[in-house]
Amino acid sequence: MEDGALSKPAAVLACAAMASFFVGILYAPTLILRLRPPSSHTNFLIRRFICAGVSSLVSVVVSALLLPIKSGEASVLLGVYGIRTDHIWQALVFPLSLTALMYAGSLTFMSLLLIHSLREDMNCSGGLSFDYIKSISLDAAASLRSISSSVMHWRNYVVAPVTEELVFRACMIPLLLCAGFQKNTVIFLCPIFFSLAHLNHLMDVYIKQQNNWTKACMIIGLQLGYTVVFGSYASFLFIQTGHFIAPVVAHMFCNIMGLPVLVSPGKGIISVAFIAGVLGFLWLLFPITNSGLYNDRTDNCRCWQGYCSGN
Repeated sequence: MEDGALSKPAAVLACAAMASFFVGILYAPTLILRLRPPSSHTNFLIRRFICAGVSSLVSVVVSALLLPIKSGEASVLLGVYGIRTDHIWQALVFPLSLTALMYAGSLTFMSLLLIHSLREDMNCSGGLSFDYIKSISLDAAASLRSISSSVMHWRNYVVAPVTEELVFRACMIPLLLCAGFQKNTVIFLCPIFFSLAHLNHLMDVYIKQQNNWTKACMIIGLQLGYTVVFGSYASFLFIQTGHFIAPVVAHMFCNIMGLPVLVSPGKGIISVAFIAGVLGFLWLLFPITNSGLYNDRTDNCRCWQGYCSGN
């Protein structure tokens, strides 16, 4: 091994430590950060924001110290984490559109509900009119204000996706790649740390299931399976695009949508839409994530390894 090179065991150990710290600081902030117990649910969530931010910052610093990067330029270090401004619209639009295909059934279901609701409202209000359009617009604006002012929504749709992708993708993947792991190995190895970090929900689920270990383990097993699948997909997006924002927007969208709707009683169009979306996703997965669409390179893995070797 070359002097200063990162070994595979060291990279795996560092990733495991970052995952453990991410969970530990969220569930033991009083012990680690000496924070006072929260006085309300809002304060509890805000405290978690602080903990997630500290964990992300520590992971960034640790990975920067471990990575054998030859160049000291800030742009190079930011590039290692996928924080770039070039090809930004491709990194936003393409991964988001690709992810949305997996939710074709959900989006169709939501559209049908919206159309049905609008029809009922129009029938009650006497048809389409200026007052009706104004009322709908005011309701939509009120809903957006409610969402934007909800601390829980900020946690689920902004803080969690950004901090989790920063730690489990932007910090871990460069470490594993620079240690010599192959791309396919990283895509399936990195989500293991991501899924194990979600084991902390086991006790919460156990209590909610009235102390039934069987049900709790089944629910957690399903959640872990989903996180592994999504983690592999997010890792694939990060490696292929070389953009941090790509897995972030996919993560945000998935958190907003929840689990995909596969079927709906009496509505075969939902199943048709879901199947069509899956086929479209599989057909476009590699063409729409081609590295050449997001930068001037064709192999982002070599670029990360080049940062570490100085080439």
